[in-house]
Amino acid sequence: MPSPPRPQGERQRRSRADPAALRHATHFDPAPHREALLAIIDAVMAAPSLDAKGLDRIVKRHPREGRGLFSKTEIIAGFRAFRGGQDEAAFLSRLRLRPVRTLSGVTPVTVLTKPFPCPGTCIFCPNDVRMPKSYLADEPGAQRAEDNRFDPYLQTWNRLDAYRSMGHPTDKVELIVLGGTWSHYPEDYQRWFVRRAFEAMNDFGAGVDGRAAAGAANARYREIAPLDGRSLGDGAYNRAVTRHLGATNRGALLHESEASSWEALAAAQRGNEAAASRCVGLVLETRPDRIDTAEIARLRRLGATKVQIGVQSLDDAVLAANQRGHDVATTRRAFRALRAAGFKIHAHWMPNLLGATPTSDAADYRRLFEDADFRPDELKLYPCMLIESAELAQHHARGEWQAYDDATLTELVAECIAATPRWCRLTRVIRDFSAHDVAAGTHTANLREVAERALASRGVRVSEIRAREVRGEGAEAAALTLRETGYAHSVGEERFLEWVTPDDRLAGFLRLTLPHAQSNREAAPPELAGAALIREVHVYGASLRLGDRSEAASQHGGLGRQLVEAAARIAGDAGYATLAVISAVGTRPYYRRLGFVDGALYQHRALRHGERSG
Repeated sequence: MPSPPRPQGERQRRSRADPAALRHATHFDPAPHREALLAIIDAVMAAPSLDAKGLDRIVKRHPREGRGLFSKTEIIAGFRAFRGGQDEAAFLSRLRLRPVRTLSGVTPVTVLTKPFPCPGTCIFCPNDVRMPKSYLADEPGAQRAEDNRFDPYLQTWNRLDAYRSMGHPTDKVELIVLGGTWSHYPEDYQRWFVRRAFEAMNDFGAGVDGRAAAGAANARYREIAPLDGRSLGDGAYNRAVTRHLGATNRGALLHESEASSWEALAAAQRGNEAAASRCVGLVLETRPDRIDTAEIARLRRLGATKVQIGVQSLDDAVLAANQRGHDVATTRRAFRALRAAGFKIHAHWMPNLLGATPTSDAADYRRLFEDADFRPDELKLYPCMLIESAELAQHHARGEWQAYDDATLTELVAECIAATPRWCRLTRVIRDFSAHDVAAGTHTANLREVAERALASRGVRVSEIRAREVRGEGAEAAALTLRETGYAHSVGEERFLEWVTPDDRLAGFLRLTLPHAQSNREAAPPELAGAALIREVHVYGASLRLGDRSEAASQHGGLGRQLVEAAARIAGDAGYATLAVISAVGTRPYYRRLGFVDGALYQHRALRHGERSG
């Protein structure tokens, strides 16, 4: 049975300084350390070759005023202050800073909405009332959000600042908004949250620091007492959050400042089109039962291009046992509506739920791709783990639910990875929970790596997108081949176009939807009537700053433009007169250069006669 709940003080992670002070704590002034920093910089650049041990020896020879050592972030700050006219990329390379988070071509910035009542009653969901529903205060992204009082401006600005201090480019940003069910938050809050995140990107790119005026709206949620899942009743999380804020209804949970007009949001979006830190993708998270025509239009108006959606299971009995609150038919309708509107669909799926078995889970995962009504573009595979605050604790105590052992789970995950098609990206395979938060379930943090090693030992090659990305290796354009994979879905035909190396590494891809006429009329927004639709264009390799060129890099080498032109030819040959694209705010200028014109929610390009062969 679950371990007894820890005392509140023990459950709390390390104490932290006040966020207002924390915003300035990471500031480092290199001027007083000029001599030591220049000595380190010169030694790094002069070394014939440099590994981690060599760098460590250099840093130790030049300590920070005799009290500790300079961090890589501080050395970079010194380079920018004293040698800013030199080749920064070469220096960062010498420091052996591998840009892991930006190897997929963009810089991901994850922000969380504030704790808020949830429309669901899922028994597997953690009930950490200091966090938005389903998140835990010990998760890294959640810690950053709480440090910044869940303020979108502070979260975005400070995350960009952290990236820059580590040598990462910050001009192409994928903004990922997580936390609870986005579509259940009031529209005023949605508009405000996205607007403030855009304003943070605009300000950061312009060198404007507006943090002093942000962050006053939200209460200190970490002061809420934790809940024990073994004694929870329906709505306990919602009641605790509402009571803490002294609110009498859902609308009263908002601070008066957490509101925005559509006009103010649109102004921030227009400013971002030419900003030095542009939003090239906006991801929002919701449930299948919150998707309807009005929500589709609202998501697009906010600027969203991808939707993370909780599928969890494709078995109605499992969904019911876990009190998910919707059935599989609802998920089908949501996928159809999102795909018809051009959104990338990033599904969440959970094995080991109450009522599932390893055999039924393996079949359920295959159904995700065998059934044309689903077939997500990206996927998070989250094995169910028992968190003390989840209602699942009651079922575990009665012996009704048990976690799969590590051997069983590893075999299941390996089977799922192997079954993932080449056009889907398996983003994650486990939640980033701290080991002390998991009362039952795997503690193998590198579960994906273990499963992939097992597949490799059997000679199984993984073909899903993440396993094939060129990442930091780059790709020579002359060696690339354009490959086309077609498959059907509930809206029509999908063409997955990809630039691949001779050994099938992925340098870039495009998702093109060719809707059936009936599907287009029934499901698509009116603006897309009769149009083929580009849902995503992505070029891999280490993210480069806008305008940068690198012979070894796959970005900015015309690969994206060639993918768009190939999509135009395919759409024209299929008889479509118009090609539309679900562009992000920051990519609008790029598509205008390729001949697209702005519509209300999409950009459109007429297919000229020369682009059609029939």
